[in-house]
Amino acid sequence: MAVVMVAGLLGLAGCASEQGAAGAERTDAAAGTPTAASPSAPESPTPTTPPSGSPRPSPVPVTGPDQLLVTMEVTGGFAGVQKEVALRGDGTVHTTDKGERAVRRTSAAQFTELRTLLGDPALDDVSDFTKNMQAADLFQYTLRFGGRTVRTDLSAEEPALDRLVQALSAWLPQ
Repeated sequence: MAVVMVAGLLGLAGCASEQGAAGAERTDAAAGTPTAASPSAPESPTPTTPPSGSPRPSPVPVTGPDQLLVTMEVTGGFAGVQKEVALRGDGTVHTTDKGERAVRRTSAAQFTELRTLLGDPALDDVSDFTKNMQAADLFQYTLRFGGRTVRTDLSAEEPALDRLVQALSAWLPQ
């Protein structure tokens, strides 16, 4: 039992050090030059675990550095939010909020995780439009990926889409 506890603690310590090293590199939007990693950079999203019997997601392929893998626009809410995040094939994340633009670089692990979320076969079953017509002031999410556009207010239970939105939202300015 002591061996199991020590192994478990060592495993947790390894996870903590990997997450700490996975911080995103921040890039000065005006100068386009890398700056020090920011403490507010999102950590790698939690690994996806498909339901048993489901095919395991694999990362979407990258055809080049200028490839636009996904964009997500967030609008609405009581405050009239309008934010956008875009992931490119070179691992950069471009954001816009209130006219302010920023570019950050993902770590290799974060880039793979985002591409794996995009490659989840469950996204194929997500409706292109879901909205709760009875609710007011919900955020509206417009995602463009894989040649399709999905519009949602996250009112429908779509775990694969929810995970993707959550991971992309982590990159948006607060």
